[in-house]
Amino acid sequence: TLTGSVTKMEWMNPHARFYIDVKDAGGNVINWELELAGPNGLMRQGWTRNSLKAGDSVTVNGYVARDGSHLANALSVTLSDGRKMFAGSSILENPAK
Repeated sequence: TLTGSVTKMEWMNPHARFYIDVKDAGGNVINWELELAGPNGLMRQGWTRNSLKAGDSVTVNGYVARDGSHLANALSVTLSDGRKMFAGSSILENPAK
């Protein structure tokens, strides 16, 4: 689970991505890259290209990359108004991976 401020949104195929600044335990700010489903899948879940804007505060649940980089596959995104958006993650389609 990561909570931070959106810095950028990339609405593109094959996967949409967004970036958030997250403070670690030491107070350092780390920019995380979060992968979502493709735009068509996200639109079926109620997303638009304007669902996330720079400066929005969000909480993301997902799976961190195995290589230790600041990359994660998002499962859900909770917006500052409390709405929880399903991220269309591929992990739910292939849970054994």
